[in-house]
Amino acid sequence: MTDLRSIIKSRASELQGQGSQNNATGSSSASSSLSATSPAAKEANEKRPGLGLSLRPAQNKVQMEHHDLKMRIHERLVDSIDVSVLMKLSQDSELEGAVRETIRVLVDEERLPLSAVERDTLTEEVLYETLGLGPLEPLLSDASINDILVNGSQSVWIDQDGKLVETPIRFKDDKHLLHIISRIVARIGRRIDEASPIVDARLPDGSRVNAIIPPLALDGPVLSIRRFRPVPFNVDDLIEKGALSQEMAEFLKKAVQARLNILISGGTSAGKTTLLNVMSSHISEAERIVTIEDTAELRLQQRHVIRLESRPANLEGEGAVRQRELVKNALRMRPDRIIVGEVRGAEALDMLQAMNTGHEGSLTTVHANTARDALARIETLVLLSGVDLSQRSIREQIGAAFDLVVQVKRLSDGKRRVVSISEITGVQEGVIAMQDLYEFKATLKEGGELTGRHQACGIRPAKSQRFQEMGVELPTELFQNVEASQA
Repeated sequence: MTDLRSIIKSRASELQGQGSQNNATGSSSASSSLSATSPAAKEANEKRPGLGLSLRPAQNKVQMEHHDLKMRIHERLVDSIDVSVLMKLSQDSELEGAVRETIRVLVDEERLPLSAVERDTLTEEVLYETLGLGPLEPLLSDASINDILVNGSQSVWIDQDGKLVETPIRFKDDKHLLHIISRIVARIGRRIDEASPIVDARLPDGSRVNAIIPPLALDGPVLSIRRFRPVPFNVDDLIEKGALSQEMAEFLKKAVQARLNILISGGTSAGKTTLLNVMSSHISEAERIVTIEDTAELRLQQRHVIRLESRPANLEGEGAVRQRELVKNALRMRPDRIIVGEVRGAEALDMLQAMNTGHEGSLTTVHANTARDALARIETLVLLSGVDLSQRSIREQIGAAFDLVVQVKRLSDGKRRVVSISEITGVQEGVIAMQDLYEFKATLKEGGELTGRHQACGIRPAKSQRFQEMGVELPTELFQNVEASQA
């Protein structure tokens, strides 16, 4: 199976050098030129057998016959196309239309007893194999799907509305899936093979893709695609979905404006990056922001944003640029704020030093189950830096660096919520002191339905003076516990 766009790209320089010699077919329409086959291709097509399908287990026979038919039409398409004509099509829409028309002609030539709907479906599937990502293309076009998880050729799952759902989509075999993975990574200038069996990268639309193949993946190639909304969530969207309350949203907005250092903590796919994007929208347009990420996922809307992304090592194991080096370099770029997409290594120490040396208002995320665990994880990551620091010294730096810890969690109903906002008040007898300002009270109804509500804990932040110094008003009403006041 050959990628048609790759054929066009590889022939581009050759066609440019041949000049008008290869333009003799220019007077014919794109669709007619595409469907015209060369004598060699016609001869090859005439020699092709009919269905020629070998017997397979009954439960897979229909599916495998469909795959074989689709692949045969795809191969005939590659044999039939006239690349010089395709090169004249200036837009992807023209290219898609011409290829689609050719596929329809080839489907008609098969003379199969298919309905009009089945013919259209087959045409679309062959088009996906030619210009897209095969069976995954319909999933990528569905904006309601958050994650696409391919666990081998016969198991495709999606994350939709916080729930994992298995789809009926299947690949022909592991070779077919590996071809699609290779096509994905080739688009971003990477490669995947036995010498380099892991790829973690970002697609042009911002989606994050991770692929791992045998021999590391024992049951066949595994592909994970984490997608992002075309239009980022805003704070009103999160309030409407019940992720946080109006009071919590207002407090976080004022905390960002008052330049508090905020740590967002949560598990995988809990909504950390989404919340970080929303909170960053409250940063002033007048500030210079430097973002540092392993894989670029943040989408800040301000004009003065410098985006840095780490780089993995090449095949020789050289050329890697880690987040720690980027954090150090960011300090030389005159940032007003530093945003680290996710701290996961030795860069934790450099981030703490930056926060403690005048770069206030910085934001970052970390994987942890609770706010207290988040601080313990930061402490562990600092130890990875190799600097000989005592536990007390590390905790004092953490206590001085961070002002708030925002804990997010995906609950059993699949919904992502902010479950607590905690303030760090300092270090007392070697222990980092914290107090909860907001929390989520969950209740389980009959039938297993999860509900609950966000509420203030009735405590005014100890750093209220900081808000006044930055000219940010902090109304007492934001922290009133409604239940306590009613009692």
